[in-house]
Amino acid sequence: MASVIQLLVQTSRLSDGTRKVTHISEVTGLNDLNIEVQNIFVFEQTGVGDDGRVLGRFIGTGASSRFIERLRVAGLSLPPELFTEVITVN
Repeated sequence: MASVIQLLVQTSRLSDGTRKVTHISEVTGLNDLNIEVQNIFVFEQTGVGDDGRVLGRFIGTGASSRFIERLRVAGLSLPPELFTEVITVN
């Protein structure tokens, strides 16, 4: 299974009732029947707006991802700093 699935996208229901992507993780291997993953992006809640909506941002963990090379071969280029930036979302 670990060789077939490369990325995991986790969503969660937040306190305001909305669902948001909270983690984007890469499957890095299989060890003693446990799937090993490393987070690439995580959602960090920064507060609650006046309207009650959860405010937050995605934070790149700086993890070096294996799929970047596959994207490059496919003609897609991503800047390395993307994985260390903070991206604000509402």
